[in-house]
Amino acid sequence: MQLDLLDWTVIIASLVFSLLVGIYYTKRASRSLRDFFTAEGSLPWWLVGTSMVATTFAADTPLVVSGLVRKGGIFENWLWWSALMGGMLTVYFFAGLWRRAGLLTDVEFVELRYEGKSAAVLRAFGAVYYGVLVNCIVIGWVTLAMSKILHVMMGWDKVFSVTILVVLTLSYTMLSGYWGVVVTDFFQFALAMLGAIALMGIALVQLGGPGSMVEQVLAAPGVEPKVLHFVPDFRTATDLAITTFIVQLALLWWATGQGSGYLAQRLFSARDERHAAKAFLWFNIAHYMLRPWPWIVVGLASLVYFPLQAGEDNELAYPKMIAELMPSGLRGLMVASLFAAFMSTLSTQMNWGASYLVSDLYKRFFVRDATERHYVNASRALMLVLMLIGALAAWQSDNVAKVWIYLMTIGAGGAFVGLLRWYWWRVNAWAEIGAMASSLVVANGNLVCRVLAAIGLLSPESMARIEWFYASDTYAIRFVFITAVCTVFWVLVMYLTPPVSDGILTQFYLRVRPGGWWGSIAQRHPEVRAASALRGWLGWFAGTVCVYSGLFGVGYMCVGRYGYAVLLLALCTVSGKFMVDNMPHEDTAPEQPGSSVSPAQE
Repeated sequence: MQLDLLDWTVIIASLVFSLLVGIYYTKRASRSLRDFFTAEGSLPWWLVGTSMVATTFAADTPLVVSGLVRKGGIFENWLWWSALMGGMLTVYFFAGLWRRAGLLTDVEFVELRYEGKSAAVLRAFGAVYYGVLVNCIVIGWVTLAMSKILHVMMGWDKVFSVTILVVLTLSYTMLSGYWGVVVTDFFQFALAMLGAIALMGIALVQLGGPGSMVEQVLAAPGVEPKVLHFVPDFRTATDLAITTFIVQLALLWWATGQGSGYLAQRLFSARDERHAAKAFLWFNIAHYMLRPWPWIVVGLASLVYFPLQAGEDNELAYPKMIAELMPSGLRGLMVASLFAAFMSTLSTQMNWGASYLVSDLYKRFFVRDATERHYVNASRALMLVLMLIGALAAWQSDNVAKVWIYLMTIGAGGAFVGLLRWYWWRVNAWAEIGAMASSLVVANGNLVCRVLAAIGLLSPESMARIEWFYASDTYAIRFVFITAVCTVFWVLVMYLTPPVSDGILTQFYLRVRPGGWWGSIAQRHPEVRAASALRGWLGWFAGTVCVYSGLFGVGYMCVGRYGYAVLLLALCTVSGKFMVDNMPHEDTAPEQPGSSVSPAQE
């Protein structure tokens, strides 16, 4: 695809803007570690929520979403649509708790909630696990996706693409820290959505509108009617497809229920609890209701322009559509929008990963009494290290959707303990260690089995069954198995190890005010009143109905079924009122906002 002067002007202008933002916020970000990683908890909900959406709108998401549509149909997106129910849990049950905790990272939570060497070990392990392993896998997949786009659109090879992408993003992220990340996220999200909507609009116009597009898609070679289904057709779907859908609705979303990781980092940066909850609600609405349909429509349209072929890489359909449909000027806008989507995610991953390595590892265990400037400079250096490891991960990866699934499965074992640690006094650090370690082992059991097969301890028939179990299409079955095995394991570990001391539990309870099962501690402190659980569940239900009905209402408009669209958007409006009426109202600044309660460090 050829880019002319106008295209390059748009691209360069967007990149220069990001660099200028980085330069502008350099001084502010350098004042302290808390400024560099959470903006001192001073940001409004609309900026925090938009930053969350921008971060999840990476260059990989259009490729994966459109690729899923081509692979099986619209309903394949339940792989990530199911997470909405977990996102609504965060709005009504966890956003306020994170904000009251007043931490710098979510890993720091373990020394607020637990005590002793087990808490210290868990914090160090979490810093490496999330800061290096998980974080660099994410950096790798978003870089891989962008390199695919640049290869199709500009002819750049993988090494050159990765090099350019690394230099561009590092240039402003290392300077401005979290301030630069969230401010550029706001503008980058607007640019990314503008490009996606423009491509969808051109595709619909070229194909004669939604109704005509649907007719042409169904007439395309190799396309089945299920491609337009929003849920699997239980009459014709395979047992595996039905099982996968049931697991997505019943189990998969619990792993996203507390809003950890970079989402927790965003909540720490909100002005107060109400801003944190509103930010996560806006994230849910924009992430699920507004964002996906431009990519889904382009994925459907690509079936007309690029018919299905055996063995093809479906994730390349999206950049092919850009090259096929976008005229001069808009091509530059589209490339700039994908650069923006990529950089918003990559800048977050580098900033967030460095926060673990500096706050939870370097400062906690190695250099405790250095100046704030020293820690900020260490953060910038570690961003460079993380980016280099992530670039290596991009070089070794070939399929983004498979990496999504891998990360889901390695975290499956810790889903329930992560939720219960807020609400149940008996959960201890050893339970979390057991959940994380066992999940990592079981999720990678195929590697152990390959070694056993190589030395003759496993038959080829047994190895074939194991390989089927660990295939990407069977991830739902694997998720259930990992969750069940690891839950039994961590519960046993929890009861075989001593509980957290009463003093630490009381301190946590008074600071965070979580509600739930706190036994004698709650009885001794009747003045601590938790938010109404009934009100929270009503809000959760109304919010889930609101966003799902909005998601499908917009979807039916995009495929020309306007009657269904009107009904669902009306349901979205009514349930939205109940969603807003039951929003958390508590607005209390956290105690000791500058540091966590960590007796293990004293």
